Formats: sequence, structure tokens, C-alpha cells
Amino acid sequence: MALLLRDVTIGFTGRRADVRVEGRRLVAVSPVGMAVDGAEVVDGRGGTLLPGLVDAHAHLLQWASFQQRVSLGSARSAAHAAELIAAADTTPGVLLQGANFQPALWPDSPHKTMLDRALPDQPVALFSGDLHTLWLSSAAMRLVGVDHPTGVFIEDECMALTAALPAPPTDVTDRWVLDATKAAAARGVTTIRDYEYADTVTDWSRRDTPATRIECVIAKFLLDEAIERGHRTSDQIADLLTVGPLKIFMDGSLNTRTAYCHDHYPGGEYDGELLEPLDDLLPVLRKAIANGIGLALHAIGDRANTLALDAFAALGVGGRVEHVQLVSPADLPRFAALNVVAGVQPAHQPDDRDAADRHWAGRTDRAFPYRDLHDAGATLEFGSDAPVAPLDPWDAIASAVTRTDDDRPGWHPEQCLPLEVAVAACTGGRTTVEAGDPADLVLAGRDIAGLPASELRDLPILATVLDGRLTHRA
Repeated sequence: MALLLRDVTIGFTGRRADVRVEGRRLVAVSPVGMAVDGAEVVDGRGGTLLPGLVDAHAHLLQWASFQQRVSLGSARSAAHAAELIAAADTTPGVLLQGANFQPALWPDSPHKTMLDRALPDQPVALFSGDLHTLWLSSAAMRLVGVDHPTGVFIEDECMALTAALPAPPTDVTDRWVLDATKAAAARGVTTIRDYEYADTVTDWSRRDTPATRIECVIAKFLLDEAIERGHRTSDQIADLLTVGPLKIFMDGSLNTRTAYCHDHYPGGEYDGELLEPLDDLLPVLRKAIANGIGLALHAIGDRANTLALDAFAALGVGGRVEHVQLVSPADLPRFAALNVVAGVQPAHQPDDRDAADRHWAGRTDRAFPYRDLHDAGATLEFGSDAPVAPLDPWDAIASAVTRTDDDRPGWHPEQCLPLEVAVAACTGGRTTVEAGDPADLVLAGRDIAGLPASELRDLPILATVLDGRLTHRA
């Protein structure tokens, strides 16, 4: 079935045209008035047509599961978080989950006794907004066979216990995840790189057809198995599924205060957490490269970013650094020089500005330095890190352009990006379409070139096209 996108504005060109799709390709971009010739017609009404949007970093199972958890984003303290979870509906003996607490600005510290008092004998698992902290009640710890003086687990322990917690049946979670791809398609997304800490290749091979392309990122603990299976980055494993890079954690996060920095955090001699020394890590990275698997190194603190770039320099290959939240000025040009993509999540900046002001005081001029990276020639690719932020590229674009998501002025506005640059970071670097292109497209309900930045987050999407078929139509 052919598709005719009638009267659309081609990217930022200002040119209005009709676009015809047949099979998996755009076959014509012509002046408005093209003959229908049996095609299904979508009236663009002058809205912007772009290549399909890419969320370059999401955790899809956790994002889908997040929709089922009690939101704790409004918690002002650990005690308040315990009060909020205590007010939720519970089933005795069944794990109760809460999400999105932000402890970086709390006046107190989370502790298992708070949950035990609020919900005696109830298994409770609370996930921080950055996914680097897991807070368990005593009953929840018994479920996973661990004991701990506080019930608060960070970094590797957090990831391992998250995977060990009781989960709903696979058919239920698979349905949640597929629904999440449909919601992403409704915002114009055609590709998601799934960084779930799991066997993503096996999980996605089992599921029904998603509403987006999926790149299955390889977790470090599965590297040897991926090599044995013969998986190589960019290999196609099904119609919409490809193998992604290997994900390696260099450090932790800002909100958990485990991002690895050159300078101390306030009030002590603590610089954050280097999760693996470079000398120990390089053999693992070389093994991946030798077997055709690309690299994505998680680095948030400036010292972690330096070491990640040092790793790429030692290996002599390009790759990705994920997050890139605090960067030393000397490292800015190294991204382009080493052919390393900066995979960033602009929605984190408005969320974390207050935490950065407190914990990175005196260095926030180089925090979330998107304009400096762009000006230094780095390739920027936007993701959401969902569920840390919503899986919606327009939220990322708006944050990158304005550096705020509330009534406050933009935070370090010198780091704002031009709209076209921000959009390109969500579309594989292109902001126009032409005959012969793959038919992965998004049609916005407005001409975005002159749109106030304040309206980007709520931009209506008229249609999303994946591989030549509509996955969303308003």
C-alpha cells in the first residue's frame, strides 16, 4: 500500500511538498498536488516532516515497569518517601514498588527501618530516579536472600538485586514493553537503543513485533555469551531488531554522588566511584572489539569521561560515551578527534540542576556542556535514559534548546543548542528527507522552524512511519 503525505514542510527548508512512500522507501518529493494514485493520504497541513526520531538510550523494561510503580518524585525526604509508599494500595506479601525518588537534596538518608515501620512485614522496593540506588525493606531483602545494615544498595549491587527481584510473568511484562514502543511511536520515535540490564537479544527475539526498531545493547555480564552466539554490533537478528554495542559502567551518577570526578564532593575527600580501573577494563574492551562488538562507556563525572576517552585512545577505535554530564575543557575536542559519539540525555539537565549546584559547585559551567561539545565538533545523539526521564525526544529537544523545564530561566544558557542542531541529534544527523530515503519518518502537526520553544514538549504528532507503514496516526 502506497502512502501519500500531503502538504508537508520538508525539515527546516521552508519548502512545502507532497511525499510519496512505496514499500520501504520515499519514491517522490514533489510540489503539492501530486496525484493520489491509490495511496493512503495523510494531510500534513504544513507540518514538518523529518526522518524518524531515535531514542539513543532507554531501558525499555524498566520504563514499562515504571508505569506500574508508585511515583515518589515529590518526596522531600526519605521519611516523606516512606509516608508516600505507605499510603499506596498493597497486597500483603506481594512486592510493592516505588520509583523516581531523588535523594541528592534530601536532609535525611533512606534506611530499611523507615520502610519497616511504615509497612511492617511488607516487601517494598524503591528505585531512585537515576536507577543507581535501590532501597529495600527487610521483607524485600528476605525475598532476594540478602541482609544489609541499611537496605540501601548502589551501583553493581543495585543492578544485580534489581534483576533478582520478583517480577510479573514474562507474557505480562512483554505486553507492557510492546505497549511502550507504541507510546514511543506516538511521539515520532522509529528507533530505540535498549540499554536494559538483561539479555536483550533473547528478550526481543521472543516478543511480538515492536512499533519501533530496536537495537539490543549487550550487558557486560553477557559479553562472553554474545561472542559465543556470534553477535556483532549492527547485525540484524530479525526484521526490526539489530545488535547494539557493549555497555560498560565507568562510574555511577550525580544523584547517588558516585559520579567519578577530578575534584572532591563538598565536605570531604570523596571523588565518587571508579567502578573498574582502566588497566582491568582494557582487556574486556579489546575482546569486544576483536569480536566485532562496539563500545558504549557510561561516564558522568569529568574524571570518568577523561578515562573513557583515554580508553578509546588506547584502543584506537571510536565508539560512544553515554551521559557526558561533567567534562573537563581539555576533553571537549577529544570526542571529535577520537570519533567518539557523545550520547547525552538533555532532559536530565533541568532535573539535576539543583543537585549539580550543590554537589558540583564551582564547576557547573562545564556541566551538561552541549553547546561546547557541539562547537568542538562532537557528534551529539540524544536519548531519554527512560525511566529516568520520559521516553519522548521532544522533551529532550526542548531541554537542549531552553535549559529549563519550569518557570526558572535557563540554567547556564550559554550551553543552549539551536533548534536544528537539537533535532539533528534525534534524527541521525539529518533534518531533511529526499527521494530514495528509507521510509522511517515523523510528521509533526506544526511547522517547527518558527515554533516557540515552550511548545516543543507538547508538539502534536500527526503520523509516524516505520519501514513504510504507519505506526501512529493522529
